[in-house]
Amino acid sequence: MPDERVNTDFTLRVTHAMPWIASPQAGVERRLLDRIGGEVARATSLVRYAPASTFPAHEHALGEEFLVVRGVFSDEHGDYGEGTYVRNLPRSRHAPTNG
Repeated sequence: MPDERVNTDFTLRVTHAMPWIASPQAGVERRLLDRIGGEVARATSLVRYAPASTFPAHEHALGEEFLVVRGVFSDEHGDYGEGTYVRNLPRSRHAPTNG
């Protein structure tokens, strides 16, 4: 996948609403807020899961962080409710679901 760059210039102010786009997994959409790279990237995204959707096990080569805004985010490491912030280490793996 080609190198994607979204809002990577921190000398520019960004205030526009980002569209929801489909992820590689059905039922999972995201808003790319900041991204350098293709599907494996350093990225800041908003992600939403349709009811009963899952994402297959995958690795975050550069790590991952997320904040649960609504509902419950679950993976094999636990269940994370609204307001929970999680930072996964580089090379961490998980298989998320919407809980």
